[in-house]
Amino acid sequence: MLKKTLAVIAGTLLTCGSFAAEVTLRDDHPTEYTVVEGDTLWGIAKRFLNDPWLWPEIWQANSQIANPHLIYPGDQLSLVYIDGQPRLVKGQRPGVVKLSPKVRDISDRQAVTAIPLAELEPFLEQARVISPADAKSRPYVVSVEDHQLYGHGDRVVYVRGLNARAGEEFDLARATYVYRELPKRMPWNKGPARVVAEPWDSSGALTFGKLWTQLTDWRSEKSEHILGHEVVWVGRGRVIAAGDPAQVLMQHGGEEVKAGDLVLPPERAPYDSSYSPHEPESVPDNMRVLAVSDGIFRSGPLMVVALSRGARDGVANGQVFSIFAPERQIRDTVKHPEGDIRTAFTPSKAKVTLPEEYLGHVMVFRTFEKVSYGLIMDGIRPVEINSVLRPPRST
Repeated sequence: MLKKTLAVIAGTLLTCGSFAAEVTLRDDHPTEYTVVEGDTLWGIAKRFLNDPWLWPEIWQANSQIANPHLIYPGDQLSLVYIDGQPRLVKGQRPGVVKLSPKVRDISDRQAVTAIPLAELEPFLEQARVISPADAKSRPYVVSVEDHQLYGHGDRVVYVRGLNARAGEEFDLARATYVYRELPKRMPWNKGPARVVAEPWDSSGALTFGKLWTQLTDWRSEKSEHILGHEVVWVGRGRVIAAGDPAQVLMQHGGEEVKAGDLVLPPERAPYDSSYSPHEPESVPDNMRVLAVSDGIFRSGPLMVVALSRGARDGVANGQVFSIFAPERQIRDTVKHPEGDIRTAFTPSKAKVTLPEEYLGHVMVFRTFEKVSYGLIMDGIRPVEINSVLRPPRST
């Protein structure tokens, strides 16, 4: 999924990080702003703040109105000072004459979200990351009606391992990638563990070609090095006859179902977009970029990345992190050019370690147990796989 699609997302809950950050206004900030269709919280915050993730520090919600944290197109935001600190409030600034009061009907409009959710639909509704245990035990499609290779609407598929009654509905999903954190091969290896996204074959066949992969998976599971298995939704079906195989009637879907596709319970809980950009309380150890959307090795603003930490590590929607290229070693060819006999037996003498380099900011918009999805909000250099996440920093 991350290797195929590109995306964007957001929300509106006030959550303050524990960092004692100083709010600084842009030199060209407005004193008033009227929200328009297509605005996002990140975009509005950038009009006023040098650091958009400090939005919770400046937003002053009015507790006297319903849903005080929600902002709608047409709302007027005003910059005021309360106890000497800048605050954004709904409505006009004190001393401004309101010429024609009127009631606005917002029942048919959507509140402004942190990022444009409509563009992130593939990652909100079609992709999910499941645990290694679920990946092993999930029921699967063994065949399609009439011996066809693929199935879609109004076609029956046959599912093995499905314990369900007639009438129950299930999602069908296709295996895409397995996310791993690679253990250090030797005790003396320095530096943090690397992360990798590899194509995932959900087949249970054990061939000589797959033997090493199977042994690696077993070792990784025991050591918790498998972070998750990504699947992409291909359709929804309803059980019409129980058994092994069970018969499932396809009702609708985005792609044709084929043998090997997995069967999952539907995600019933709607996506919660009620969050705002904010600082994390802390950054999980060795949090890195696992994969980049569009099947490439580097990414830029408004592209989606998979991150190697999730809800169990305290990662939550709306958290903003800085992305850094990791430290790297190069040869000092000035002092030690190639062929320098002084380093023939001590090559480390010719090495110099370059520090981490700032690349941009990413905002988390969907979390799973050990993995999360984030949207790159800005950047000065391309973001690559294994880039490191740090607390957000001013640019």
